Amino acid sequence: MSKEMHIVGFRVGREVFGVPIALVHEIVRVPEITSVPDSPGCVQGVINLRGKIVSVVDLRRRFGEKDIKPTKKNRILVTEVHGKLVGLIVDSASEVLKIPESDIELPPVFDQGELNYVTGVGKLNGRLIILIDLNRILQKGELRRIAEVSEPRAATAFAGL
Repeated sequence: MSKEMHIVGFRVGREVFGVPIALVHEIVRVPEITSVPDSPGCVQGVINLRGKIVSVVDLRRRFGEKDIKPTKKNRILVTEVHGKLVGLIVDSASEVLKIPESDIELPPVFDQGELNYVTGVGKLNGRLIILIDLNRILQKGELRRIAEVSEPRAATAFAGL
């Protein structure tokens, strides 16, 4: 019997993407987002999620979408990226998809430069699902700046006093 990959499917623009379900903590409606000065272009700001400050990245901007209009279907996937909670704004999130490993192919080979986060393409019921690696979705510099925003430094700054 073939193994299945369990992924959370979501839409950005016209494309359907997927990430392993193990990396998604929850999916929430988009609450009020507090913007943070000098944050990278794809970072919308931060949200308070049950007492935790979570940075929010707009995947639509990250993927280069031109026409971004907020709708009631927009969701935030609260995920773990490099050990940190990060919210990812998507156009919509769908159900958990089960794709047989035999129906997942390596991504097409072309020079992606820094965009090497596509790990495969899954085939499910006649449609293609682009599988992405959340740990590679953000550049290291962006992730470091996000961590600075979402983790209060005051406690560590005063620890030595």
